[in-house]
Order: sequence, then C-alpha cells, then structure tokens
Amino acid sequence: MLESVLVANRGEIARRVITTARELGVRSVAVYSEADAGLPFVREADEAVLIGPAQPAASYLNGPAILAAAEQTGARAIHPGYGFLAENPAFAASVLAAGLTWIGPSPDSMEQMGDKINARNLMEQAGVPVSAGTREPVADVAAALAAADQIGYPVMIKAAAGGGGIGMSAAAGPADLAAGFETARSRAERFFSSPAILLERYVERARHVEVQILGLADGRVLALGERDCSVQRRHQKVAEETPSPGISPELRARMLAAGAQAGQAVKYLGAGTVEFLVDVAAGDFVFLEMNTRLQVEHPVTELVTGIDLVEQQFRIAAGEDISFPADHVAPSGHALELRIYAEDSKRFLPSPGTITEWDEPAGPGVRVDAGYAAGNTVTPFYDPLLAKLCLYGADRAEALDRAKAAVAAFNIGGLKTNLEFHGELLASAEFSSGDYDTGLVGRLRPG
Repeated sequence: MLESVLVANRGEIARRVITTARELGVRSVAVYSEADAGLPFVREADEAVLIGPAQPAASYLNGPAILAAAEQTGARAIHPGYGFLAENPAFAASVLAAGLTWIGPSPDSMEQMGDKINARNLMEQAGVPVSAGTREPVADVAAALAAADQIGYPVMIKAAAGGGGIGMSAAAGPADLAAGFETARSRAERFFSSPAILLERYVERARHVEVQILGLADGRVLALGERDCSVQRRHQKVAEETPSPGISPELRARMLAAGAQAGQAVKYLGAGTVEFLVDVAAGDFVFLEMNTRLQVEHPVTELVTGIDLVEQQFRIAAGEDISFPADHVAPSGHALELRIYAEDSKRFLPSPGTITEWDEPAGPGVRVDAGYAAGNTVTPFYDPLLAKLCLYGADRAEALDRAKAAVAAFNIGGLKTNLEFHGELLASAEFSSGDYDTGLVGRLRPG
C-alpha cells in the first residue's frame, strides 16, 4: 500500500480521502488556502501545508505549489479529489514526471475524454450510442445555425471543454440558438480557457443517468451500477439516487455494458464515471461525457455495494488487487444523496457566512460527508457545498422516509441553506413517484 498521500483538494472530499487513508494506514497530507485554515480537513490530516491565498488560481489550482508541498512533506502520491486539478492531464503528467504516484487515470485517458467533441467521436467509433451532433467545434453563430438545421431543433449548446453544466443551454429555435451560442462561448472561455462549442440534439423529458466504472490494471473495466442524477438546477446536480427508479432492468444492463465499453476504449484505470442521457419514452440512451475522476455522488454507490471507492483508487494506484471479487458485484437496497449547499432555497443564490450551529442527523442508514462544522466560515471563493446527506434503505420507500427525517433533523445556523428545498423535493409527488426527469426542479421552482 502507498506510504503517504497528499490530498490536492479541500472540504468534504479532502476529509473523505483522509478518512480512508487513515483506515489503510497511509499518512495523509492536506494542502489549504488561507481562507480554509480553520476547516476540519486541515486538522484531521497527519500534516498540513499552506499553499496560498484564498483565490483558487493561487492555491488549489497552483500545481507547482502543490508539488512543492509534496516534496516538502515527503508525500509519495497525490489524490486530486474532484474539481480543481482533478481532470487536468498536464497536472497529472507533472505529478508522474516528479516521480510521484498519480491516483487517477493516465494523462492520455484524461486528454481523450477532456474534450467533449473528441470524446463523442471516440465513443461513436467504439460503438457506444451518441446523439446527433457536431463532430467538430462550431466556429460561429452562422455555423451553429447551419448545424442545428441538420440536427433538428431543439438543440443543446455545450462548452466542449470542462464539465459541471457550465456553458450549457437549450435552444428551441434559431433566435434561442443565436443568443445562447454567444453566452455559452463567453462562459466557456472564462471557465475553461477554451471557446470551443458543440451542438447536440436536445432530448426533452430525459433522465440523466451515469455508470460508475472501475478500470483494473489487467485491462478489465467493471461497471458497479448506475446513479440517477436528474434532479438538477441550472444543469448542476442537487440530488442523486441508485438504482435509478426510471429505467428497466433491460435498459440498465445495456447501460452498464456501454459504460464498461467506454472505459475499455480509453484503457481507463481507476474510478471514473460515464454519463448518459436517457430517453425513457423511447427506452434508449446516448453518451454525454466521461468524468475521469471520483464523482461527488460516489457515496450512493458505496452504500448499495459496500465497496469503498477511495480504497479501490488507492489499491489500483499502488498496484494491489481490489478488495472485492471483481466477478461478483451485487448492489442491494436503495441509496440517496442530497447535496446541502450554502444557498437560499428559492433562487439557489450562494449565501456565504459563518456557521453558528451545526447539528448533523444520525441513525440507521444515515451518512453525512461534511466539509464544515460550527464556527467555520463559508467564503465566496469556492463552490458552496457544505455537506452530502446520504441515506440508505432496504428499498426506495425506506430510503425516502429516512431522508425526510434526516432533512428535518439537520440544523445549520448562521447562513441560508437549501435544506428547505430538499424538504419540498422529498414531499413532491413527482419525485416520490420516481417518474421524474431533468426538468423537475424547474417545475418545483418555476421562473
């Protein structure tokens, strides 16, 4: 097993990796910005290094500073978590060039999947279903209008680089496309330093379902089940569950096979996710993108499989065998994850401030992955995710009941949170039925 690991991230995911490192007897090193000095992950690591001021570009996106911290502390491996440098192939290559272990897929795999257009083309060649769309970046509005005529409206406008729904919008006709194209291009340039845009056919009343994959050293790629991520605001996930209540066993089997197929096409190593858009009415699905890292919502897969995904990342990176029989993955029960954000429950606007109270729910089937505690300050520099409230039940009904009780019992004082929204989500007839799609939040929060 690895002797030591530097966690190149912050908040709840840093705590999550540090916890597994401790259980495996691996020395953990945290890096932190000036704004995060008081957060739990800093004190829970075996060693912590200040790497810069609050601005991400000067701290968590500062690759040289992170590598210097590894050298200073003698850390021999780097776990990137998610976000920041997690899907940056140049950073991964620099880690390897420094003689350190990169806990993630190869830079080549990341490069292939980092651009959505390249990823689409590669998946199509590998036999994974893709939607009608552009095979090259769309140069300007005129080219976008011509492409949309070929694809057919409505279309989805997407930034070719990056992820997380940034730079994404739907266009019902030429006027929407002309306005949305310029907005998407400017956001893509600002967030991903690339103005490249692609167009895809937009599927109305679709579900967003992803497959958790695990690439092994012998070339096999395992599919560990799917997660339904259709509860989204502004194309950003808010809640996830597994198994997806909206797909048939036959469709699930095809999606899992396609997920493994996608991983094999890029010789994927370690934990990753293949995202699909599901047209429930047609009983079919198409490839969206591959996330070459651990996902925020990985706990729901852990709850139904009993598999610690971070442990498997460590084992694979260290050249060890995984801790479970690869030919016998049998998910059971039902799990939900509710993302608790420091934002108001109506318009979903960030609400930074100091946390005066923090009382987590507990009990059977309740797991809280938190990045904060009472007394901590939520600053405007980072994503406002406070915690992930995860629930497990023998079936969906039990998981939902536990979720309702846990949301009611979770007390966070001093700032606004979206706990009220989650209460409304769980009480809604549409979500409770399981028959929902990516437009659900828009219907709960019209306008």
